[in-house]
Amino acid sequence: MPRIALVTCRPGPEVAEDRDLPGLVRALEEAGAEASAEVWDDGAVDWARFDLVVIRSTWDYSWRAAEFTAWAERCGALTRLANPADVVRWNTDKRYLGDLAAAGVPVVDTRYLAPGDALGLPDDHEYVVKPASGAGARFAARYTPREHDTAVRHVRRMHAEGFTAMVQPYVHGIDTAGERALQYFGGKLLHASRKGPVLAPGTPYDRRKVAHPGLTDWTPTPEESAVAGKALASVPGGPELLYARVDLVDGEDGRPRVMELELVEPNLFLWLHPESVPRVVEGILEAAAR
Repeated sequence: MPRIALVTCRPGPEVAEDRDLPGLVRALEEAGAEASAEVWDDGAVDWARFDLVVIRSTWDYSWRAAEFTAWAERCGALTRLANPADVVRWNTDKRYLGDLAAAGVPVVDTRYLAPGDALGLPDDHEYVVKPASGAGARFAARYTPREHDTAVRHVRRMHAEGFTAMVQPYVHGIDTAGERALQYFGGKLLHASRKGPVLAPGTPYDRRKVAHPGLTDWTPTPEESAVAGKALASVPGGPELLYARVDLVDGEDGRPRVMELELVEPNLFLWLHPESVPRVVEGILEAAAR
């Protein structure tokens, strides 16, 4: 009987509920596995006892990134970790978008402002400021050039907490075409979804946002699938990924660009796509048997 841990985090005011977790544990048990949900920073967990540890909803990692990546490396040395620790370390810092761009993947234009950098912000277009280590739109906000002083305070707050800030043009295609999430499991497309815009004008960066507003089923276009495939093929080292989510938006030219490549703890939205549960269970069991 394979022993499988699905890794989550402690509940808290800034942590969303993982709607998929109870059903996935139950489905794995029904398929003959010994499955349990475990908290990543619970020091009492013996990770070595599991045949496979699958990161699922460690949604507090972004403000404890160094601690989390250190845990991933320790866990990966004890047992099989999905996704692998080197992928986790690379993907927890959104400077990976620069790596994808260098590989020819169309991505949203991004600048990075590390603590100590000059705070040059756009003065001719609307833009977004968010942390290079972030999830669920935490510490993200949308600004016009007239809101320069507020944006500067936002960046300085992130710098004071040790974060590097990202500055991206606000992609207005989100307002009409939304953001599409293509989910992959075992290297193949699992399903896709579409959500509406997250950042409303004037919403403070420290206010909690609805991370996936208006989520619906989506059928990817051939061009979206091609961009997602190119992004996945550009991950350094060509690692074996159990799961992946590629978030796409339309650029000013109307063509898809990568907003984020989620390889650590992407929400799979199995509650929206229950037909995908058997494939996820099969993929996890196959990974545990290797």
